[in-house]
Amino acid sequence: MGTFQPQHDLPDHVSVLSTPRLWLETEAVAQLLQVAARPGCTQAVGLPDLHPGRGVPIGAAFAFEDSIFPQLIGGDAGCGVRLTVARRAKYTGDALLRRVDNAMADDLFAAVDPEALVVAACRFGARGLAFVDGVPDPLRDLAGLEPVHAPADPAWLEDPGLFARQLGTTGGGNHFAEVGHIGAVAEKAAGVSRGMPSVIVHSGSRGVGGVFARRWGDVALDDEDARGAYLSALRSVLHFAEANRFVLRVRLLHAVGATRPNRWALDLDVHHNTVRETTVRGRPVWLHQKGAAPAEQGALTVVLGTRGTPSSILRGTGNDAHLCCVAHGAGRKLGRHDAHNKMRHKYTRKSVRRTATGGHVLYADERMLFEEHPDAYKDIGDVVDALVHHRAATRVAEHLPLITVKQ
Repeated sequence: MGTFQPQHDLPDHVSVLSTPRLWLETEAVAQLLQVAARPGCTQAVGLPDLHPGRGVPIGAAFAFEDSIFPQLIGGDAGCGVRLTVARRAKYTGDALLRRVDNAMADDLFAAVDPEALVVAACRFGARGLAFVDGVPDPLRDLAGLEPVHAPADPAWLEDPGLFARQLGTTGGGNHFAEVGHIGAVAEKAAGVSRGMPSVIVHSGSRGVGGVFARRWGDVALDDEDARGAYLSALRSVLHFAEANRFVLRVRLLHAVGATRPNRWALDLDVHHNTVRETTVRGRPVWLHQKGAAPAEQGALTVVLGTRGTPSSILRGTGNDAHLCCVAHGAGRKLGRHDAHNKMRHKYTRKSVRRTATGGHVLYADERMLFEEHPDAYKDIGDVVDALVHHRAATRVAEHLPLITVKQ
């Protein structure tokens, strides 16, 4: 497997944001170079969380002149993070733990037509839920405050009602929902203060994204019509992913007792897996983000910690040398199979339901308690340090987890 040494020569259009403390697999860098060698690639960036994926690396960004590669977005298009920081919370301690557990189990859409629900989410995003009969009033009211998106056409998605049960759930992989509070604050201008309650949701498009990926496969979209058809369908997947995070966020805000917008100090939503047309160094390109969070000049973004470790709120520097991106999280250093085998011998079932910081873990799948253990990931502090060192972003504040949920 081997470890990548940063001093190794790379092509001029390829860079890796590493430091001596950061562990990177040679396989991940090899995958980065394979993608960078595709025709039309003008720039490829391996972020500090770079790790091997299924044919393409995760934790990377790529710029192409004329082509879109759906494979680089993968089966979880629209994956991203929603962060809300409240000024105060109504519930804490054991009461909060019970409320989080109940909120995640609550069937919010029991009285809703499944197909109408999914079509509305795909067409308009979270705001679309405000116009679906049977949606609970508190959820409907908050949905009506969400951004207005250009409508998308989800006609490509057969049997949309099949995915209704997935709306408002975390899904597999390293997705999670979390209640915590703000720790250290480095930038007062962001409006957050130490101790403020915070919720983070990391999830994506679930089964909708899987169908989308299988539909497009491993192709290069070189002409305008093909790119247009793909981007039109992609927009509906991004909308569904945003709606999914919105519902998860409302669950947690309800548990905290902070659903009133006037109680929020900060609220943002960013995508990790998407493609868009932009300009880099004066040249129009198709920017592909694969497990990469946006970090435009002055914009807030989030780098996710692992279970029981801090997540970082950062402010992007708009650094074209890094395609205006930062890592989306810590990045795995152990595959799930290896992590499960190692962690279940190292830790007890009881111990993995608590974090090193005294937090609680609510996982429906016991196997994931071991697969997603923080020891299976890189040190999030080293990842953030690398981003700051390479001037991809500056520190704003950190979110400290209290309750981590995967259901």
